Amino acid sequence: MTTEKRESQRTAPDRSQANGSGCETVFVNEYTDGVLDPSRPMLGPVRDGGHIVANTAPGCWGPMITPAIRGGHEVTRPVAVAGADVGDAIAIHIKEMTVTSLATASGNDRAVEGRFRGDPYCAAVCPQCGTSHPDTVIEGIGPEAIRCAKCGVDATPFLFANGYTMAFDAGRTVGLTLPQGAAEQVARAARKFAALPDGSVQNPILTFAPHDLVGVVVRLRPFLGQLGTTPAVAMPDSHNAGDFGSFLVGAPHEFALTEDQLQQRTDGHMDIDAVRAGALLICPVKVPGGGVYLGDMHALQGDGEIAGHTCDVAGTVTLQVRVLKGLKIDGPILLPLVEDLPFLARPLTAEERARAAALARSYGVDSLEESAPISVIGTGPNLNAATDNGLQRAADLLHMSLAEVKNRATITGAIEIGRHPGVVQITFRAPLENLEQAGLLALVSEHYGIECRNGG
Repeated sequence: MTTEKRESQRTAPDRSQANGSGCETVFVNEYTDGVLDPSRPMLGPVRDGGHIVANTAPGCWGPMITPAIRGGHEVTRPVAVAGADVGDAIAIHIKEMTVTSLATASGNDRAVEGRFRGDPYCAAVCPQCGTSHPDTVIEGIGPEAIRCAKCGVDATPFLFANGYTMAFDAGRTVGLTLPQGAAEQVARAARKFAALPDGSVQNPILTFAPHDLVGVVVRLRPFLGQLGTTPAVAMPDSHNAGDFGSFLVGAPHEFALTEDQLQQRTDGHMDIDAVRAGALLICPVKVPGGGVYLGDMHALQGDGEIAGHTCDVAGTVTLQVRVLKGLKIDGPILLPLVEDLPFLARPLTAEERARAAALARSYGVDSLEESAPISVIGTGPNLNAATDNGLQRAADLLHMSLAEVKNRATITGAIEIGRHPGVVQITFRAPLENLEQAGLLALVSEHYGIECRNGG
């Protein structure tokens, strides 16, 4: 990646004052250098109720082998939303999502000692000339193809412990892991197969041609690993969550934060597979305009992303944004598709309510509780801390005791792992009156088609 190309992205024209009430649609094909920085100008603003259409670049492995990118991803340049003030929230409806890559490569990572200072995701150095975040060139294919542009030495901070190359069918419904010959054929046209957007500067990971798994067939179900709002303190995009973010506290590099500064994160890096087309994500506003950004599209993933990485792809995404005035939240709230909800958290059917009503009459219970699903995101250095964080966020949001939230999550929901080691969903059916008090009843009822029978 050349310095000139990276600088041209940083100095792209600021359109934040294009229209006082905001544009109907903001098209995004510009990317960060891996850093979410609230002091940098945003695109837009998009109007309240308007749309963001983006061509996203692959996350994880491509940026991970591109030392000049100062974070683990290459997310879109943030877009301001008109009328979004600090202390509000932004509801983001994922209208459409399409995979454009023809193939991907991924697997477990192995950091290479001597090629980073404390954190290989955001503090890469050339092992020979010592340049921080060196520009690189690609020479050939394979795991030694990424070379420092200054001194020519192998400079990638990551290698595969076990990796694979996967091709997709034309309809992007299934994928197949490839043998060495086919993987190397793809590697020779890596940028084409990755469908990298024109503004992307990452080295395509397909260049490495990993082939440890062969002939494995998978189903595609794309989602966004990164979707959220800009944190109130500058940080690498991949570290905008409580697990990766904890590595920044007292770190020996330029992105070091204190514990208090880490609380200014917005948890946009979730890797939750339910953040897909049809879902609705509610995000905190911690800087003026909110700064909606996205990226790290995955073609598929099992809960937990236990390998550390999954099938990163380029794609197109359409979002619709809505400002929720005065909804002060600390982290994201997710309204998944019904089919993505845990069995116990799904809205009750008419038949189930009829059976419950008969049971209630037999025991002298006058009325049934009216409820709807909600999923509160929690993050932390480990899964226990993330669960505690999510439970407390849910209790604060819904004006419940922590004990009550635990009971409801146990009998009407579940604790789901988004990403190991520290992103979870606290999902359960919440009483409509509590949702109304929180200012969420209309949105939740609209999303799930639930009649507000309690007068909300």
